[in-house]
Order: sequence, then structure tokens, then C-alpha cells
Amino acid sequence: MPETVSASPLALRISPALPRGFSHDGRPLWEEAPEGRLYLQPCGIVSGAAASAAVATGQGWSLAGGPLAFTACTLYLRDGANVVVSHGSFAEILDWSANEGEPVAGYVSRLLHRIGAERPAYAGLAMDRPCIMGIINATPDSFSDGGDHYAAGNAVASALAMLEAGAEIIDVGGESTRPGSAPVSPEEEIRRVVPVIRELANRGAVVSVDTRHAAVMGAALDAGAAILNDITALEGDPDSLPVAARAQVPVMLMHMQGEPGTMQQNPRYGFAPLDVYDYLAGRVAACRAAGIPPELICIDPGIGFGKTVDHNLEIMARLSLFHGLGCPILLGTSRKSFIGRLSKGEAPKDRLAGSLATGLAGLGQGVQMLRVHDVAETAQAVAVWRAMVAVA
Repeated sequence: MPETVSASPLALRISPALPRGFSHDGRPLWEEAPEGRLYLQPCGIVSGAAASAAVATGQGWSLAGGPLAFTACTLYLRDGANVVVSHGSFAEILDWSANEGEPVAGYVSRLLHRIGAERPAYAGLAMDRPCIMGIINATPDSFSDGGDHYAAGNAVASALAMLEAGAEIIDVGGESTRPGSAPVSPEEEIRRVVPVIRELANRGAVVSVDTRHAAVMGAALDAGAAILNDITALEGDPDSLPVAARAQVPVMLMHMQGEPGTMQQNPRYGFAPLDVYDYLAGRVAACRAAGIPPELICIDPGIGFGKTVDHNLEIMARLSLFHGLGCPILLGTSRKSFIGRLSKGEAPKDRLAGSLATGLAGLGQGVQMLRVHDVAETAQAVAVWRAMVAVA
């Protein structure tokens, strides 16, 4: 997992024009150059007739094959201790990359195609519309709902209510990973989650298991889980990646700096959005190298996991950047502490409005999945958002 204290802040320099002479000591700064990296964040996002017109006229590009399109990009060029930030319309980005020659033009073309490509169905669920994942913490000590679903019967009943309210995935976890939490043995985790997963799977639900332990993953899959959701992106347990590769099931790879017990003590980044992007790019590559096909991979930037309020906001403002990884994006902000810190210090169960605000902000940047506690309220918000986007 990423180290907690090694990064030094990068200096962001705003450039009024796109960088020219895209090289460093005669070497191009492109996809794999150690001297720097180029990133594109889709912006100028539009929907409805405006999106169709932008794509048809070459003034924009589809955003992950969904209902949105983008008409401009923010370009980030990381070179040593600096990040040069510039902005251009979609057409200007194309012209600029062509003028810079190969390999820049080739890299930008491949990156734009990853950003724009339609995402295949994930766990049988269409990715061209928002998908809601309902949270079931079968724990006594989770930050928001600890104890509510500790008994298997309560967990199953709540999950069925979530499905009725509009959830398409139920995420079952048996270990609290809130800041400062203590680890739980895999045996205890299995005892908590397997009865819930088995009952829900027998009723036809799409169930994900939220765990960082390979033994729990195996037991959950045997009980009928369809998705592996790992806060350590399948590197916290050396057996996790082999388990996932053998099973050939969908995986969710989340970024976390450090580990739950200490992750909030001193999180540091050069520039959080780019650092998280690079980490997840590495984990996607590791999964593909292990034999997990791209259509089985989803990424999660890990809001609140080893991140300050400012880090969370930096990432939230640039969620569209992560479409460059070519995977569906899962966003989990529900009831998290940064919402209270930005407001009046509300308790977790009083953070519904902030949770909906962050979820809708994510949908506006093309995020495909929302992981939430409050399914019915989120489903209503998503329904209204979809209707508004369709007629814009």
C-alpha cells in the first residue's frame, strides 16, 4: 500500500497556454517517461442535445460512453517537483498534440479513447447509467451504522429493503475500516459475512464482499458473492490477487494511503489526484498482468482513506480525470467525516444532504457507481438527475 509520509507537495503552475516543445533534455515527456507525466481531465461537460452536437461536430467527445460529453480538457504536466496546469478546448487539445508530434499525439489519442470508450457491463450491470451500491456493515463498530446490521437477520432485512429501494449491488463487510479501527481476524470476518452473503445470493441479489483478506474473499465467493471490493486494491494480502485471478470475478480496487488504524494521522501527497491516479493505474496493470480482464476491473479513489479534507476536495473536483484509466468509477462518500467538517460537524447519520451533494457531483463527472448508506434517498436524487440530463 502507498506510504504515508514520503511525498512532498508539488508546485502547481498555471499556464495560460498549452505547453510547447514537450520535452525534457531532448526526451519526450509521455506515457512512460520517468521525467514527467501527462494527464487529461475532461471538463466543459455537457449533456443532452449539447452533448450530441459536440460529438457530432468534433468539438467534444463522449465521457465513458454515458449520457455526458466533454468539450474541453485540463492538462497536467508533471515534471519533477512541478505540475504545469493548462486548459484547452477539445479541438485545441487535438491540434496541440498533433503539433507536438509522436509520441505525444499517439499517447493523447490513446488516452482520449480510453476516456471516451463505452464501458462494458460490470457484474451484469449496465455502466451507461448510474448504479447504486447499498452498504451493509455486519460489524459492531463501523463509523456510521455500527451495530445496526451486526445480527445476520437484521443485515439481510436491511439489504432486502435496499434492493427494493433501488440498490443494484449490496456490499457486505465484516470489518470496520474507519480511521483508528483495529483489525479483525479473517475467521471472525467470515463468521459475520458468510451467512448474510449466502442468504442474499440465494435470493438473487448481486453481492459484493468488502474485505482485504484473501481467506474471506474465498469464503464469500463460495457463499455466492459476485464481486470483490478491496480497500487495499488486492495488495494488502499476498493471496488476494491470485484468488481474484482464479475466480475471474469483478474486482473493485480502492486507493488507501497507509492502513485504517493510522491512515489519518499524517497523510501526505505530492498532488493527491495525480498520486491516486498513478497508484490505481499501477494496480489496474497488476490485475491485468495477473490475468484479470479489463471488463472485470472497477476503480475507487478512496475518499476519506488516508486523506485530509483538502485532499478529498482536490480529488472530488477532478473525478473525471480517472476516466483515463478506462474503468468504471465507484465513488464512496456516504456519511463521511469530511462532510461534517465542511458543514456544522454533524454526526454521521445527519450527513444525508452532504452525501447526496457529493454523489450528484460525482455523477456530473461521469461516475458510474455510488456506494451509499441511504439508498432510497439516493435513488430519488439519481432519478431526478437522470431526467434532467436527458432533456438538457
